[in-house]
Amino acid sequence: MTIGLDAGPTATTFYLEDLVTQAWRGYVRVPHFQRDFRWGRLDVIRLFDSIVRGYPVGSLLMWVRPAPEQRIRLGALNIDAPSVDRAYWVVDGQQRITSLANALHEDGRQDPRFGLVYDLRNKRFTTMPGNRNPWEIPLPIIFDLQRLIRWFREYPELADELDAATSVAKTIRQFKIPAYQVEGEDEAVLTDIFDRMNNYGKRLSRAEVFSALYAGAEGEQETTLDIDVIAENIDADLGFGMIDDDTVLRAILARRGPDVTREIRNEFSDHDRRGSIEFRGEGREAAYLAGDEALRRAVRFLQEDAGVPHFTFLPYRYLLVVLSRLFAHHPDPDVRSITLLRRWFWRAAVVGPEIFKGNVTGGMRLLCGKVVPGSLSDSVQGLLSAVRRINEDYPDLERFRTNESATKTILCSWWFEGPRSLMTGQAYERSDLSRMLADRPTAADAVRYILGRRSVPREYAMWAANRMLLPSEEDPVDELDDRVSTRPLTLDSDAWKRMLESHAMSDYMASYLNTKDFSNFFELRQRELAGRLARFLDAMCEWDQEDTPPLSDLVIDFDDEES
Repeated sequence: MTIGLDAGPTATTFYLEDLVTQAWRGYVRVPHFQRDFRWGRLDVIRLFDSIVRGYPVGSLLMWVRPAPEQRIRLGALNIDAPSVDRAYWVVDGQQRITSLANALHEDGRQDPRFGLVYDLRNKRFTTMPGNRNPWEIPLPIIFDLQRLIRWFREYPELADELDAATSVAKTIRQFKIPAYQVEGEDEAVLTDIFDRMNNYGKRLSRAEVFSALYAGAEGEQETTLDIDVIAENIDADLGFGMIDDDTVLRAILARRGPDVTREIRNEFSDHDRRGSIEFRGEGREAAYLAGDEALRRAVRFLQEDAGVPHFTFLPYRYLLVVLSRLFAHHPDPDVRSITLLRRWFWRAAVVGPEIFKGNVTGGMRLLCGKVVPGSLSDSVQGLLSAVRRINEDYPDLERFRTNESATKTILCSWWFEGPRSLMTGQAYERSDLSRMLADRPTAADAVRYILGRRSVPREYAMWAANRMLLPSEEDPVDELDDRVSTRPLTLDSDAWKRMLESHAMSDYMASYLNTKDFSNFFELRQRELAGRLARFLDAMCEWDQEDTPPLSDLVIDFDDEES
């Protein structure tokens, strides 16, 4: 049966002032399948800059239908929305409407993304300053003519700029935004439109499309668990950092079947003709709950057994997906299996995805296929057999970039050494990493330069020897050479030596910093770091050990033999 609209969309135009007022009153709603607000401060600034220049900002697509009385959240705004017969549900344009409604509202500007001002001197929009500057007028004041006039009365020195300010205010309020309105009650039509719109041009992520397809009916509170909620909860509970939505989705899919690239539109239907789903009849809520638990077990394994304390230290994300599948089917591995899993994980991290034909996705699909429901031993042995040693090279310490897998491996080896604070001598904890790296895509904020980038000799600029892992704001951000070479009064001699040792240094090595002999310092520390990295990976990979399964799997049942 073909679905479609009973009547075609109608074209209309909103004055910006009217659109924002409707949003504040609760007449504009965001459907539950919409992705979260993703714009940053610069995106909001560009939007207002385009408006005052008279540039088009794109059209909106609104679904007109009734809406219940409810408390809604739009960006940073909490709105008590009334029950209405004709509400505007935003199918396309959420980022723009949310930005306008928040940046022009007094409450919205408390969020740094929306706290903007108009700079009269430079004729541009910019971020709200720390101190009140009469030349920089907050947008909620620009938007309200009476407040704008009072502003100029308060600062008579700006009198010559009144015309310019009121012109900007008029341009914003009277800016016209084109929109299409669609009417109808069939949510299948709406989600189909949403799907098609977001599969042309700039595509949504696969996780965003998946969330939209299986969001359920509007107002249906089947579960509060969603892909982004799973990521947030794991970070809050385990301090692992924010796992990206696509990795969370792959973990959910991997638990239900080894082919994580399968067609997601049939995930919870009866049209799985290829037999790729291992949990037939399972609904969205059950799949999310089980996926969440599997992902948590995989994260705990990484933190407690594999030495990966934080998501930003994870060499390859696809390995977390494979682990999630294994822990979904085998939630409580024995000690021997944990040891073998640790070997597999680090072997796979060291050799990289190059050993698999094709790409990371192909390797992920192959490894997920090695996990056999009902047999932990076969699963672990299958994973180990899929990873072979290509060479004996270790990550390059002369190229330190926190967004690369090799550097993430190096950081894990540093964490394994138990780095200590320069100030207190105390070893850092995972919670320190979690606080320092909240919402960060890499571990860069937890890494400090010993010698500033402008001071370090060019040949050592990228070396790991010029970095220290210091995940605490109490430790200095600037150059550390003086701090590393001079013991603070807060530490006795033994505590000072333990601190240096935790960062692969010694008094002798640090003495070169006192004499400004940086070349000798970097050469010595680089060799020490290389030795420690090799020992860490040798201990984790155990290439020279037999990968025999647990003893219980090798015991012969004599009764069965006699029979």
